Amino acid sequence: MKKLFITTAMALSLGSGAFAESYIIDTEGAHASINFKVSHLGYSYVMGRFDTFTGGFEFDAANPEAGSVTVEIDLSSVNTNHAARDNHVRSADFFDVAKAPTASFASTGIKVTGDKTAVITGDLTMSGITKSVDLETTFVGEGKDPWGGYRAGFIGTTEIKLGDYGMGGVIGDQDVALTIVAEGLRQ
Repeated sequence: MKKLFITTAMALSLGSGAFAESYIIDTEGAHASINFKVSHLGYSYVMGRFDTFTGGFEFDAANPEAGSVTVEIDLSSVNTNHAARDNHVRSADFFDVAKAPTASFASTGIKVTGDKTAVITGDLTMSGITKSVDLETTFVGEGKDPWGGYRAGFIGTTEIKLGDYGMGGVIGDQDVALTIVAEGLRQ
């Protein structure tokens, strides 16, 4: 019985990413960003970013599929370099930050697709609506930094449809390309 308990405990800890290291996404040092691109009337693109977000990830290079990612975005921090447009995007026409001030992403699975690539599947919640999205992710690298810390970095891309998150009219059909650059500091 004791042997069964020890074997079960080891299996559970190995299967849950027990050897994965915890990283905090380095937003303080501006070594991370969440950027987007959306068509403007089919004539050009509006580029923007979210200035305020937090998050972290669990990562083990020997077993990347055991990792996880979480991110929370302050939607009021949207920045398209145009104050009037940013205020409009914060309004009920788009994000309605008065009712739903944040968006979040929580991974539900990671599938390695190459030496430095993976698809991170997760739940993206915005405006109270949760949809599964796939982030096409590339591992940038990991190692010691000059200040005695240890870092790992990734870049992920996906496309979402605004209509999937309750935004209607002309904008509901818009595809938004998201790019997430995450450099994490190991804890």
